[in-house]
Amino acid sequence: MTSTEIQFDINEIRKDFPILSEKVNGKPLVYFDNAATTQKPKAVIDSLAHYYETMNANIHRGIHSLAEKATAEFEATREKVREFINAPQNEQVIFTRGTTESINLVARSYGGAFLKPGDEVIISTMEHHSNIVPWQMICEEKGAVLKVIPITDSGELIFEEFEKLLSAKTKIVSVVHVSNSLGTINPIEDIIEKAHEYGAVVLVDGAQSVSHLDIDVQKWDVDFFVFSGHKLFCPTGIGVLYGKKELLEKMPPYQGGGEMIKEVSFAKTTYNELPYKFEAGTPNIADTIALRKGIEYLEAIGKEVTAAYENELLSYATEVLSQFPDIKLIGTAKNKVSVCSFVMQGVHPQDIGMVLDSEGIAIRTGHHCTQPLMDRLNIPGTARASFAFYNTKEEIDKLGLGIKKAIKMLK
Repeated sequence: MTSTEIQFDINEIRKDFPILSEKVNGKPLVYFDNAATTQKPKAVIDSLAHYYETMNANIHRGIHSLAEKATAEFEATREKVREFINAPQNEQVIFTRGTTESINLVARSYGGAFLKPGDEVIISTMEHHSNIVPWQMICEEKGAVLKVIPITDSGELIFEEFEKLLSAKTKIVSVVHVSNSLGTINPIEDIIEKAHEYGAVVLVDGAQSVSHLDIDVQKWDVDFFVFSGHKLFCPTGIGVLYGKKELLEKMPPYQGGGEMIKEVSFAKTTYNELPYKFEAGTPNIADTIALRKGIEYLEAIGKEVTAAYENELLSYATEVLSQFPDIKLIGTAKNKVSVCSFVMQGVHPQDIGMVLDSEGIAIRTGHHCTQPLMDRLNIPGTARASFAFYNTKEEIDKLGLGIKKAIKMLK
C-alpha cells in the first residue's frame, strides 16, 4: 500500500491531536517519542471531562443512577477490549495500572503459586526491565532459575537457541512482542507453540505492539497478554491483563481490599469471581472509559491503514538516517514496527537529544529501560525516534536537518 492509497487525510488526522499544534523552543513540535507514550486524540481527552462532568460516581455497588451509568460505561470498555484482542469472554479482561503491573500480577500470583525450586523461567535479551525484574524477584524467592534467549547483532531472537533452552523444567516463558528499543517484531506464535510442547505457559508483553499490529489472543493460543493504554493513544494509569480463564481461576488474588471480595469475616474471607478477584479497590474509572474511546478512534481509521502508513514512515526515516556516515542504525531486523534507534560515533545520545530538542524535535535517549540489551550491543544507549500515524515525512525531513546540525555541533 503506497501513500496514495492511504485511506485517511493526514492533515485532518493531525487536527484530532491538539498537542501537535504546540511549539517547543519556538519551533513547531515534532513528536517522535511514541514508543514512550503516544499523544491523545480529542475524543479521548473530551471523554475524561465528560465523565467528570456528567457521571462521576463509584461503580458496581451503587443503585443510584449516576453509579449505574458509570458502571455501564466502565464495563463497556471491558467488552471493547475483549473484542479488540479477540478474547473469548469479558471476565478474562483484567484492568490494571499498566503493563508493568500486569506482569507483576502474573509473576507474583501465578509464579508465586506454582513455581518450585529448580523450575525455569525464560525471557529474552531484549526485554524491558518490567519483564525482567518481576521474574528475577519471584525466581529468587522460589528458588527458580531465569534463562535468557540470546539475540543476533541485528536485534533478532535466535530461535534455535530458544529451543535449546526449553526443557521439562521450563514453566513460564515471558517475551516481548515488539522491542521498545529496536522495533523488532518477535515470532510469538512460534514461541507460544514451541513452549506449549513443553507444558510451559506463555506471557506476551504487548505494550509496543498493541498500537501497530493486530492482536488475536485466541489465534495465538497465548496464556497471558498484557498492554498499557498510554501507548495506545489513551491515558496513563490504565492497563490490561488478559489470561486464560482456567489459569486466572486457580491464581490467588494479587491484592486485598474492596471489590475483590465476596464475603468478609474475621474468621475467613471469600474472594469474588473473575475479573473482580484481581481488581481490588476503587478502579481508575475515568481513564478506563477513555481507553474505549481511544480504541474506537483507532478502529475507525483501521490498523491496516495506520500500519501501512507507519511502515512508509519507517522506510523513509531509515533512508534519511542512512545518508549520514556518522550515524549507525541499531536494530535492523527484517520485521520491525516504526522505531529507529541510532548512535553517533563518539557522541552521547543525550547530547543528540538536546540538539534536536532545541529544534522542537522530541526523541528518547538512553537505555530505554533495556540495560541488558544495551550491554549485549556494547553501547551505553541510543537515540530513538519512534513514529505514529499522525507523523509525516516532512517531520522526518526536519529530523534529518536536526541530525545534520548535531553532527556539525558535536563532531
